[in-house]
Amino acid sequence: MNDVTPIALPDDRILRVHAGHAAAPIVVEVTRGSMVESVHRVIAAVTDAAGKPVMAWGDIDRLVYGRSAIKPIQALPVLESGAADAFNLGEDEVTLCCASHSGEAMHVDRVNAWLGRLGLSAEDLECGPQIPTHEASAHAMLAAGEKPTRAHNNCSGKHSGMLTTAVHLGEPTKGYIRDEHPVQKRLRATMQEMSGCDLSGVPTGYDGCGIPVYGVPLKGMATAMAQFADPSRLSPDRAAATRRIVAACAKHPLLIAGTGRFNSAILGETGEACLLKSGAEGVFAGAVPGQGYGICLKTDDGNGRAASTAMGAILRHLGVIDDAMAQRLADKLVQPVHNWEGRLVGHVRPAPDLAF
Repeated sequence: MNDVTPIALPDDRILRVHAGHAAAPIVVEVTRGSMVESVHRVIAAVTDAAGKPVMAWGDIDRLVYGRSAIKPIQALPVLESGAADAFNLGEDEVTLCCASHSGEAMHVDRVNAWLGRLGLSAEDLECGPQIPTHEASAHAMLAAGEKPTRAHNNCSGKHSGMLTTAVHLGEPTKGYIRDEHPVQKRLRATMQEMSGCDLSGVPTGYDGCGIPVYGVPLKGMATAMAQFADPSRLSPDRAAATRRIVAACAKHPLLIAGTGRFNSAILGETGEACLLKSGAEGVFAGAVPGQGYGICLKTDDGNGRAASTAMGAILRHLGVIDDAMAQRLADKLVQPVHNWEGRLVGHVRPAPDLAF
């Protein structure tokens, strides 16, 4: 994947999504009682590893920030550099490199132990402290009078991977989230190579965990994920790294997200037939190794519930989720809406006229 495609930018270099954008034909409905109360619109691309679109909904050339959906791509340098083997990272820690975890003990304890092997601590992480998104863990923390640490941040595994690479290569650990640090330069180069897109001059910003983000065409991110499904175009070292990531995440589905989470539930059913990763602002990415496809989607309004529902519909259509799995995952594919008394009052569902 050495060839890159220049990306045309508008003159003001600011990308905006306009209301009623014609490029969002997947509709996810939110019902309440007998009425559709809300709708979310989603653009999506399914491509092969050569970048050829297999299925598309909307403007798949639109630039989007990958956010946490591209963490499997960002984990590649940890393995390719030799850092993972130098510090004996297990499959659980490789999975945490890709995780947006819920801050449960199974996540935080592993991150702290990992950092200890590096001679570091949670204070060396440059992501901010975050209270667990797992409700029971958050209540337990508050009841004990404890405060969240940087290890509780949902991105602490990714950041631990970055620190592992920096330590292994003799680079400064301080400032590893800055644009000019070798860690971030490697991540940008890796994304460019995997997507086949020239990222020079694209819009940039900063993620919730502090690292740089950059605009990539939606189909480019799908192409990057397709390399995990069909690594035949990659170097032997990179191909081995993609396979290792797919296997690790399949073995530890609860570590990539957490208890009750869509991402973990799907991976728990599909195993190595699917690599799946959610991101903020309604971005979702996946790879289907059995078919050689990569998937990326983005909700226009940034809503995560719609992103999960749309991804579930695509995976169902591709046959990654079969009939038996669909029955077990029923409340993930069509999400129930409950009121505060726990009464079922509606659903989040793909629009009935969704066409494939």
